[in-house]
Amino acid sequence: MKKVITMGEIMLRLSTPDYSRFVQTNSFDVIYGGGESNVAVSLANYGFDAHFVSKVPAHEMGQAAINHLRRYGVNTDYIARGGDRLGIYYLETGASMRPSKVIYDRAGSSIAEATVEDFNFDEIFKDADWFHFSGITPAVSKQGAIITEAALKSAKKHNVMVSVDLNYRKKLWTPEEAKATMSNLMKYVDVCIGNEEDAEKVLGFKPGDTDVSKGDLQVDGYKDIFKQMKEIYGFKYVVTSLRESYSASDNGWSALIYNGDEFYKAKKYDVRIVDRVGGGDSFAAGLIYGLLSDKPFGEALEFAVAASALKHTIFGDFNHVSVAEVENLANGDASGRVQR
Repeated sequence: MKKVITMGEIMLRLSTPDYSRFVQTNSFDVIYGGGESNVAVSLANYGFDAHFVSKVPAHEMGQAAINHLRRYGVNTDYIARGGDRLGIYYLETGASMRPSKVIYDRAGSSIAEATVEDFNFDEIFKDADWFHFSGITPAVSKQGAIITEAALKSAKKHNVMVSVDLNYRKKLWTPEEAKATMSNLMKYVDVCIGNEEDAEKVLGFKPGDTDVSKGDLQVDGYKDIFKQMKEIYGFKYVVTSLRESYSASDNGWSALIYNGDEFYKAKKYDVRIVDRVGGGDSFAAGLIYGLLSDKPFGEALEFAVAASALKHTIFGDFNHVSVAEVENLANGDASGRVQR
C-alpha cells in the first residue's frame, strides 16, 4: 500500500444553508476541511495509506477535527496537539451570477503557531512514497513557512516524490510575499499544480490572454509558461486545471499536463455545481493517485479531472467517491442514471 503524506491546516467550516447570505442566516452547517486534509481523504478513499500532518488544539474542537478525518480512513498519528484554537472559515455559497464568499477566522491557530519541534519528520517520511503540500500552509504564518521547508528537506532526504498545489490566497498574503517564499520552496518539488492565478501571483508567470471570469482559456499560452517553469525549477510534471466560469452554478472543467516532452489536455466536463470548495484538492488527489498507480500521465490526468468533476456535485470539502466511480466517468459514462 502506498504511503502518502499531506501537511496543512484542518479548519472548522461554517456554511450558510440553502444558498442564504451571511446576513440572512440563523444557523450554519458544520463541516471540517482544508486543502491538504481534503487531499488525504480522497487518497484514503482510493485505498492509499494517507497520513495528515498538522497541529490542532488539545480540546474538544481539535478532537472533533481528528475524529472527522478518522471517519474517512485518514491516519492521524502525526497530528500534534496543543495551541489555543482551531482555525475557522465561513462560507456563503453563491448561485448563478452571485459568487461564493469566504471569510477567514484563522489567525493564531495551532498550526500557525506550531514549530518544527512538534513533528518528527524523519519518522513521518520513513517509507513514504509521496508528500503533498500547498501554498496555503506557508501563507498562514512565518512558522508555517519554516515548518513546510523543514518537511520538504526531510522528504527529499528520504527520496519521497513531492507535489505542490500553489493555491494562492489573496486574503492570506500578497503576491510579493508569495513569490519570495514559494520560489525558494520550488527546488524540492517534482510535480507543480496550479491554475492561471496561482502561476501569476505565486511564481510570476502569466499564461497569455486567459480570462477565466469570461470563460476564455488560451491553452497555447499555458504551453509556453509550462516550458519556462520546467526549465527554471526542474519539475517532472507541470499541471494546471482549466476552469471556465460561466457562472457560480455552472463551470467548464478540464486540465493540461506537461512532462517535458509532450502536452496532454484532458476532456472537458460541463459541471453543475453543488459545492466547488475542495474541487482543486480533489483534482490534486486524483493526479497523485494516477501517477502513483503508474498510469500513463495522460490517463492520470483524465482520472484527476473526472474525480474533480464529481467533487463539484458533492456538498462539503471532502470528495466522497471511489476509484470505480471516477473510472466510470473517465471512461465516458456521464449519464447520471440511477444505479440499481
